[in-house]
Amino acid sequence: MNSASSQVAAEPAVVPAEGRALPDGLAAFLVFLASGAVLVLETVSLRLVGPYVGVTLQVTSSVIGVALAAIAYGAWTGGWLADRRDPRTLLAPALVLAGIATAVTLPVVRYAGELLRGGAASAILLLTALAVFVPAALLAAVTPLVVKLQLADLRRTGQVVGRLSGIGTLGGITATLVTGFVLVAALPSTVIVLALAVALGVTGLALGAYLRRRGRAGLPGPARTKAALAVLGLVGAGLSAVAPNPCDTETAYHCAKVEVDPNRPSGRMLLLNSAQHSYVDLADPTHLEYAYTQWFGAVTDEAAPKGRRLDALHLGGGGFTMPRYLTATRPGTDNLVFEIDGALVDLDRRELGVRTGPGLRAVVGDARVLLDGEATDSRDLIVGDAFGHLVVPWHLATREMAAEIRRVLRPGGVYTQNVIDYPPDRFIRSELATVAAEFRHVALIAPPAAIAGRQGSNFVIVASDAPLPLDALQRRVGGLREPASLLEGPALTDYVDDALVLTDDYAPVDQLLATA
Repeated sequence: MNSASSQVAAEPAVVPAEGRALPDGLAAFLVFLASGAVLVLETVSLRLVGPYVGVTLQVTSSVIGVALAAIAYGAWTGGWLADRRDPRTLLAPALVLAGIATAVTLPVVRYAGELLRGGAASAILLLTALAVFVPAALLAAVTPLVVKLQLADLRRTGQVVGRLSGIGTLGGITATLVTGFVLVAALPSTVIVLALAVALGVTGLALGAYLRRRGRAGLPGPARTKAALAVLGLVGAGLSAVAPNPCDTETAYHCAKVEVDPNRPSGRMLLLNSAQHSYVDLADPTHLEYAYTQWFGAVTDEAAPKGRRLDALHLGGGGFTMPRYLTATRPGTDNLVFEIDGALVDLDRRELGVRTGPGLRAVVGDARVLLDGEATDSRDLIVGDAFGHLVVPWHLATREMAAEIRRVLRPGGVYTQNVIDYPPDRFIRSELATVAAEFRHVALIAPPAAIAGRQGSNFVIVASDAPLPLDALQRRVGGLREPASLLEGPALTDYVDDALVLTDDYAPVDQLLATA
């Protein structure tokens, strides 16, 4: 009895369905592809939804959260189905359906995005779910289906699961790096999504044909079902071609469009992620259309004697409105522009008349990193106008950043920064507190209704280690066609109150900007 028991225990534990396993290379390829495709979708989805709901921490968190939810539910469902049906009948359909769902993502997001514009949390979650959930869930089901097929020998369960899990993770890592470093920079989102859809569909069809040839199940169902799937895929691709595209140009950072001002033939508006970002007059570089640029102009005009050349540094280029203004009003001014988006600089050259040269240099890179390399006491004026959609990037809004700006400014130099905020104005108060922690003299320019907390607006901070020309600035901004107020002294202290000073360790910019 003991001998028989020992013999039974020594026998290999083999799953009855011998011969069902896929070749190891094919199994690895399917898991690698499916896992990588999910990460391609996740990365590109940020580009798809950005023009409608912005590119903020909430949007990024929503895309990641929805993708993880899709992976969880897809893997759970795939494992459940693998225990109840032959995985060979499910693998090819899962890939084909994932390809179709990926193709349909483009028109769904672009039509729905027009209806869900804005930064409301519900709109962000719904739009990101439409972009990611269905195709990611279908793709996440592939791994448990493949694992089930490969578990022919129960003694190798840990090895099989560990190997395929590792391959899936490598697929995700590879896709993330290739998409972020190569695909997004080289191809429009439409091309990336449709190419991914085609790759998944073709892989599913090829896998179905392979399984059929080996006498196993391929794509199940009658010819009508297969034809319907093919038609659905073609319809998805067709809708993608005619769906409204908010971009003229897709850069690595922005969905960019240049529009002609119908009321001013030489006027051009630069839209980034569907938000008005810059305005330039091709015939008159001294024309400042937007109120905040007029405030910038007032600051620069009052900061130094009229016509005197300046050494100016611009953190963020946009449409190069202020560098052009300074060149026109102060001949000989040295304008150095830090712009993270090189493709945007190229667009400015093509369509907005930007001419770089000795007096206007554009350096592509992150402003915080590039500022590190600037000499101490080397600039008379620094203009902060860098945004990720409507949000100042958090690392450009901290006390450490303000300290670097103060280091680069000459004694008596002026820093002026554009900020957008909405009631209850928590971010602008914190940014004022942050700048005031480094500069002795600080003032705020904004519409009276914005200062009173009745409307959202641009706010312009003015800071220096030397006294500011407050009376002259007040007269200038109060006499504009859209009059603004200048807040300083005790009134500014009362406005800032006990607002948080932002630091590299703690700068919850997106949360401060949240209106609800």
